[in-house]
Amino acid sequence: MTDPVPFHALSTDEALTRLNARPTGLTRDEAARRLAEHGPNRLPEARSRGPVLRFLAQFDNVLIYVLLAAAVVTAVLQHWVDTGAILAVVLTNAVIGFIQEGKAEAAMGAIRSLLAPKAAVLRDGQRVSLPGADLVPGDIVLLEAGDKVPADLRVIEARGLAAQEAILTGESVPVEKDTRPVAADAALGDRRSMLWSGTLVTQGTARGLVVATGQGTEIGRIGGLLAGVEQLTTPLVQQMDHFARWLSLLILLISALLLAYGYFVGHQDFGALFMAVIGVAVAAIPEGLPAVMTITLAIGVQAMARRNAIVRRLPAIEAIGSVSVICTDKTGTLTRNEMVVAAAETAEGAFTVSGDGYEPRGKITPAGDLARLARAAALCNDAALHERDGQWFVEGDPMEGALLAFAGKVGEVPPATRLDAVPFDSRHRYMAVLTGDGLTLVKGAPERVLRMCGDIDHAHWHDRAEALARQGLRVLAFAERQQAGDRIDAKALEGGLRFIGLLGLIDPPRAEAIEAVAECRRAGIRVKMITGDHAGTAAAIAAQIGLAQPGRVLTGADLDKLDDAQLALEVMDVDVFARTSPEHKLRLVTALQANGLSVAMTGDGVNDAPALKRADAGIAMGLKGSEAAKEAADLVLADDNFASIAAAVREGRTVWDNLRKVISWTLPTNAGEASVVVLALLLGLALPVTPVQILWINLITAVTLGLALAFEPTEAGTMSRPPRPRNAPILTGGLVWQVILIAGLFVAATFGLFNYAIDQGYSLAMAQTMAMNMIVVLEIFNLFFIRNMHGTSLTWEAVRGTKVVWTVVILVTAAQFAVTYLPPLQAILGTEAVPFGYGLLIVGIGVVFFAVVEIEKQIRLGLRDRPGGTEESA
Repeated sequence: MTDPVPFHALSTDEALTRLNARPTGLTRDEAARRLAEHGPNRLPEARSRGPVLRFLAQFDNVLIYVLLAAAVVTAVLQHWVDTGAILAVVLTNAVIGFIQEGKAEAAMGAIRSLLAPKAAVLRDGQRVSLPGADLVPGDIVLLEAGDKVPADLRVIEARGLAAQEAILTGESVPVEKDTRPVAADAALGDRRSMLWSGTLVTQGTARGLVVATGQGTEIGRIGGLLAGVEQLTTPLVQQMDHFARWLSLLILLISALLLAYGYFVGHQDFGALFMAVIGVAVAAIPEGLPAVMTITLAIGVQAMARRNAIVRRLPAIEAIGSVSVICTDKTGTLTRNEMVVAAAETAEGAFTVSGDGYEPRGKITPAGDLARLARAAALCNDAALHERDGQWFVEGDPMEGALLAFAGKVGEVPPATRLDAVPFDSRHRYMAVLTGDGLTLVKGAPERVLRMCGDIDHAHWHDRAEALARQGLRVLAFAERQQAGDRIDAKALEGGLRFIGLLGLIDPPRAEAIEAVAECRRAGIRVKMITGDHAGTAAAIAAQIGLAQPGRVLTGADLDKLDDAQLALEVMDVDVFARTSPEHKLRLVTALQANGLSVAMTGDGVNDAPALKRADAGIAMGLKGSEAAKEAADLVLADDNFASIAAAVREGRTVWDNLRKVISWTLPTNAGEASVVVLALLLGLALPVTPVQILWINLITAVTLGLALAFEPTEAGTMSRPPRPRNAPILTGGLVWQVILIAGLFVAATFGLFNYAIDQGYSLAMAQTMAMNMIVVLEIFNLFFIRNMHGTSLTWEAVRGTKVVWTVVILVTAAQFAVTYLPPLQAILGTEAVPFGYGLLIVGIGVVFFAVVEIEKQIRLGLRDRPGGTEESA
């Protein structure tokens, strides 16, 4: 069975017949029956979990399970400080996740708000006003300029009709509508016989036949598409979940084996052994890591807010920093979403027009007489320009607003009385105005107006109009005629007009977007334009903003001919995609991800919402973006400026660097702490540090020293490095080597100092106190080492550090002095006062440790920077 012919391809009579409808409207009884059959004209409410289940779901994580188990064990051992710290970490993460959840439901709610609340409808031949929810297929809706379209309509009557469809198609100017059917396979933006739910009528009047309501509308279909989109976790969240699961399992397995070995092979006392093994497990498990990571991301939120990027979901900060492709909408993102006159041509020559938005001031080069053209543009016009707070706004058609701005740039246009007017209609494709001095002014499509002009070289001006159109400009032609009387004689216009000239209009690119695209390319990030606009316009804008390969453009029709495998290949070579639908945008994002790339998607319309949700980092426009786009996105740009994306990428890379520093500091130091105890247990030696001292070290350093790294500033060269691969693991070869090296140095320094103290005749308690302080000092020096991952730490800038670094170092040092020299704390931790000379020895060993790891780092950086070297190979 073949699919039925779509409504846009049917004649008005065929459309009425299919729905068993009449031009005078449905009867009230029939409308009530259809309402019961089809349901109300609104989108269904999304099912959501209750708040209790949503909150409990936040604890479904392997690392959280281990942390809760550790909290139980520390509570049984009555280590209440450790218990409280661990539970605080768990609850903080749960609360943040609970607040951030529910994004899909919010996006659906935003789309539901687009449906018109009221509609003028014919029922029993009478005009009535009804709630938009009561519309049914077969209703006849009456529309005029300023109305929001309440359902998907087949246009059955139209006069000068145009609609703004940017939220669905991305096309920046209103689209002319008429009753003529179009091809069945026409793209959404070319279906001129249809009006879409949620769009806005900008001019003219119409009658439309309701052909789809609620979930059956184009907006409803996008809502269903959005609900079905699988939202990917960010690389960080995905990798941390995997890493935490296996690390926790490994630590628990080693702890169990250690307990069995010590008891059955070493014949050690079970109680003391169990406490030591618990100390090993708590030392090895990075329980402070989730809290520090959360704080690091939160600091990134504040930094991005200062760059006009509002973060809606914490992990998105890391995701934007690792993107390798930015898929951007054109209208309102790379461009201003404002029409301007960019070119003019008259018999005198060609002119370039510059200026800012709708402001009626600018420069025209070369100088020339454009007064007649400006007069026609200003008087054959129904729009108005207004200035508010230094900004110019258009009331009416954006194209006509641009014409008024052009006229202002040419000079003052004398006011004129309008005696008569022929409004624009898609059937005759021109607008005409008769002024009080007997001058008829005409503007319209070049091919139509040129036919109405006599005594000109038609072929020449057709060629000029086509040349402007190939530059991505929308071209209007202007002509005039002197006449008597107070009514326009339409017949006399045919062949009786004097040609004035052509104007080319465009939605111009943002100046700052051009530099932002260049900066992204320097950072190794590809920029791809995905728009619903025409291919010629997209190619022209792409060339102006400097996309890598602007010459080749694929349209939605081209994409439909490609299967997923072919698309995955093509998407790597093409940077401009035009006339795309929501499904196309979603397929393109998915195809890029299939190539292992991290994708950011920017947009402002409802049509962008599914792709925004699917992308690794969805970025919506805050000023002109729809609520559906904002709710589906991870970040919202407060200034709608593409340049803010480059700033957000820089901040995101800084956050990722700081997260790497936290991880690179935490894992080696935890491994070093645990290795000291493990080695002693395996060799049957006295413990260099007691279990309670290990717990103290973990408590005083795990969050404080690691937290300092969350405040690190951006390193030099951050935006000159290539993006991090999507599948790059957290536990790289370099990090594994770093864990082994630092853990080995921890063991050597701690055992060496411990055995030296015993050899000098000091008590076991004194030797353990010195070993405990040795570990803390090594962790402090490791903090200064890890602050500069991509350069040397042997600079004054590195030593000077930040206020946060020195604050936590002073706090940790003060805490260590307290437990070492204050008798009440000595009794709790089993410490003794360390002589001053041995304190200097401990610091001296720390300096040697710093020198060793810094020299090793410089060797690795040298290997990385050689030809063919990589950070991973180093």
